[in-house]
Amino acid sequence: MEAEVLLKDIFFVFLYGGVMMLNLVGALYLLFRRGNAIAPEVTSPVLLRRWAAVLMIAFLLSHLFWFFYANNPSPLNYALVCGMDILMFIPAIVGFQLSMLQDRHRPIWPILTLMLPALVLFVLSIVRDDYSLQIPATLYAIFWYALFAVFMFFGVRSYGRWIRDNYADLENKEIWQSTLVIATFLLFFVIYCISSEKSIWLAYVFQIISIVIVVLVIWRVETLPQLSDASLMEAVKPVEETQRTSAHASAIQATIGPLLEKNCENGQLYLQHDLSLTQLAHAIGTNRYYLSQYFAGQGLTYNTYINNLRIGHFINLYHKAVAEGQTFTAQQLAFESGYHSYSTFGAVFKQLTGKTVTAWMQEHPE
Repeated sequence: MEAEVLLKDIFFVFLYGGVMMLNLVGALYLLFRRGNAIAPEVTSPVLLRRWAAVLMIAFLLSHLFWFFYANNPSPLNYALVCGMDILMFIPAIVGFQLSMLQDRHRPIWPILTLMLPALVLFVLSIVRDDYSLQIPATLYAIFWYALFAVFMFFGVRSYGRWIRDNYADLENKEIWQSTLVIATFLLFFVIYCISSEKSIWLAYVFQIISIVIVVLVIWRVETLPQLSDASLMEAVKPVEETQRTSAHASAIQATIGPLLEKNCENGQLYLQHDLSLTQLAHAIGTNRYYLSQYFAGQGLTYNTYINNLRIGHFINLYHKAVAEGQTFTAQQLAFESGYHSYSTFGAVFKQLTGKTVTAWMQEHPE
């Protein structure tokens, strides 16, 4: 496909310009707006907002570079555009993905330095007028990102286990969906760049995917909350390390069960939205390490413990409402049971009972 053909397509030119404007507005919004428009009650991680803005700036510059090439096609300009795309997108996507983990024990800069060999090869290919060096540079960048994708797989799994051990509500805290979509986009981007036959429909699809990615990134930034305990994901506080080795540790562990029964179960603390492990530990008079160890000793996660109580509360409310002939909806009872997302409640209910909410209610009409 010749670049001149796309320049004559007025619809594509408008779409292309619209994507550029969307990325520019999105980057400025993320950099300069203090609060969230989508979820005003959420405080987003500052680092995540900045990397999301970097990713949108990479989109914008990529479009500008390709527009320049379309008006000035040459082997040199093609090499420059391809090289800049690889060197911009991969670091931007890496930074964005790592910042979603909110783990200050995993700095981004050591991973980004692995792009230096690709940068050297791209520069040499231009200086020496040897564009065959573009191939090993591209292959190196792709291979390096493939290794990073494996790293992110285990990182996201670790993150998932951590939030289940520390948070009762997982709405919008899980990140594997966003990671998968962005990784898939990069794969499509690489295929598009190295494809010898770039059809018009493929160019249209790429622009549409770009819009989807921008919307996804803004939604992810606006809805992912700053997790106050994120720095604890890899290590326990020194004070807790000291307490762990104390002689009275086992005695404290033995008292946690009754404390939970008194304060969380009988006191119905589990109905509090977004109750964290740390908050519950403070409420019952212990610390998060002992409480975490207690749940581990019971063979369950903190999230499972809270959800068991909430689903039990829902079932009790249901039976009471049916017995008293009250008018109710499952959504209403779910909200009264501590859930502010019915879809999350439905997924948890099916996971714990093995049935959908509707099927279970049909089996228990009494």
